[in-house]
Amino acid sequence: MTPERFRALFPALKDTAWLDTPGAPPAAAPVADALRATVDAWTSGEFDWLDWDGAAASTREPFARLTGAGPETGPETVATMGSLSEAAATVARSLPRCRVVVPAEEFRSNLFPWLAHHDVTQVPARAGVTRVEDLVAAVRTGADLLAVSEVTTREGQRLDLAALRAATDEVGARLFVNLTQSLGALRFDPGVRPDYLAVHGYKWLLCPRGAAWLVARPDRVPELEPLAPSWKSTAAPHGYFGGPMRLDSVDTSPAWFSWIGARAALRLLGDLDPVAVERHCLGLAARFTERARDLGFSRVGDGPPAHIVVLAVRDADRVAAALAERRVRATALAGRVRFGFHYFNDDADVDRAIDALSVRYRTGGVR
Repeated sequence: MTPERFRALFPALKDTAWLDTPGAPPAAAPVADALRATVDAWTSGEFDWLDWDGAAASTREPFARLTGAGPETGPETVATMGSLSEAAATVARSLPRCRVVVPAEEFRSNLFPWLAHHDVTQVPARAGVTRVEDLVAAVRTGADLLAVSEVTTREGQRLDLAALRAATDEVGARLFVNLTQSLGALRFDPGVRPDYLAVHGYKWLLCPRGAAWLVARPDRVPELEPLAPSWKSTAAPHGYFGGPMRLDSVDTSPAWFSWIGARAALRLLGDLDPVAVERHCLGLAARFTERARDLGFSRVGDGPPAHIVVLAVRDADRVAAALAERRVRATALAGRVRFGFHYFNDDADVDRAIDALSVRYRTGGVR
């Protein structure tokens, strides 16, 4: 599917340059249609709750394909959950107390679960950026697990996962990777072999909020225990009443509507060429970065190219307001403004954002 055809599936893009997918994307029509049909069936009473309940399980195989794990990855390695924090907490609660390394500026959903259960070394950002070499140094001083995001939310920094995997292997530590800000725009290299991989799908995977996945390496699966044991904690076919208690799965009881939307979103993404998607997203981000640099702005991150570009600014809220006046959606952070480029974005979105920055720059400066 071409970027133009893909873009046409997002009604919000008719009059808005949506560069805020790091926060949340607009709805794709096929996803919204699936949810609308579900609400209609719920309203009329012409629904089958068993079909609704099966939506989460039906996403395991397409999700595995997106991660490059292949269709052989089944229920024993792909768990369905409600959020990234739930996935991280499931791993954190399942492990005996140990030493965990986490970036200090990590998103809290991949920080607080570790802080709640383990001895955590928080690696501070240096010059405003999380740096791979600092994480490697912290791991080498003694760690049992390293928890990171492939692309950081606040900085747009793309971490070298291969280097981090090598560092954890060197000391016998495990690696937990959060792909929430990358999968769907960037291809994941399965050669990294993380012990655990987690994604909340409401950003680049275009899902409603409430659909997330946790993938554990096969040899790690037996160690995991459900965070909230329920009727979904037993292997299919599921029972409903009485005991005995068997904990065969770490799946959580699904919020049906979220997973119906997720099923539609993964079907849509399955029609895309991941190589073309990554090339398109990185190309737009590079073009935007170069043109912003010409205006005097600097990118906060200095790592490998990413689809998220965070610019250092003097007055983030005023810059975001200037962008909003021209119907450019971006996120203001402390001293920064964040832009994200998906397959549905185009050169016109870059031009509109740069035009807004240029006007604001000429009328008072923002660096």
